[in-house]
Amino acid sequence: MIFGQTKMELKVGIFVFIGLIVLVIFVLLIGDFNTWTSGHDINFIFNFVNGVKIGAPVRFAGVDIGEVKELQFIPDTSGRGTKVKIIGWVKKTVKIPRDSTVWVNTLGLLGEKYIEIMPGDDYANTVVANETLIGKDPIAMQEVTELAKDIAQNLNSSIVRINNKEGTVGKLLYDDTIYKDMEALMADLKAHPWKLLWKPKDDSSKK
Repeated sequence: MIFGQTKMELKVGIFVFIGLIVLVIFVLLIGDFNTWTSGHDINFIFNFVNGVKIGAPVRFAGVDIGEVKELQFIPDTSGRGTKVKIIGWVKKTVKIPRDSTVWVNTLGLLGEKYIEIMPGDDYANTVVANETLIGKDPIAMQEVTELAKDIAQNLNSSIVRINNKEGTVGKLLYDDTIYKDMEALMADLKAHPWKLLWKPKDDSSKK
């Protein structure tokens, strides 16, 4: 009886152990941990990162090659405020030219922010571990809003001028004199089509 109970406990223990192994492997795969791949850190410097978070993807030519590992604030030595340093883990097998372009991109219109690296041409000089690349700052939503506001104000001012019969477009739409002059010109050309080919003489040649 005791032997049978011990055998049952052994089976349950083995089953639980296998289940734990499967669960750990599943969590590692879902979490996309870098346990199975060797890599190194690369630093990206921005003035504004527009909501990039730890764990965000790092892409090279549109392909995932790593993730954002850490975010740090660093003082700007030129006295222009504070910069953001993004430490990204990337696969060691990926060779990134030093002349590559780095910026913050978005998955869809309102999706997750991530680091996009567009490959350069100088593969003779590639980025090594802990090297720094300067990124291009994304446009802040506030700047987009202000630009749209300025465009709307300018458009409104133009419409007001047109309604007040000011400017070339306003006169063209509301001033009948222009239409009358055009009608007179067209009537004159119909009556005297030779004027299209006639070139006035240069009086200066007589002097």
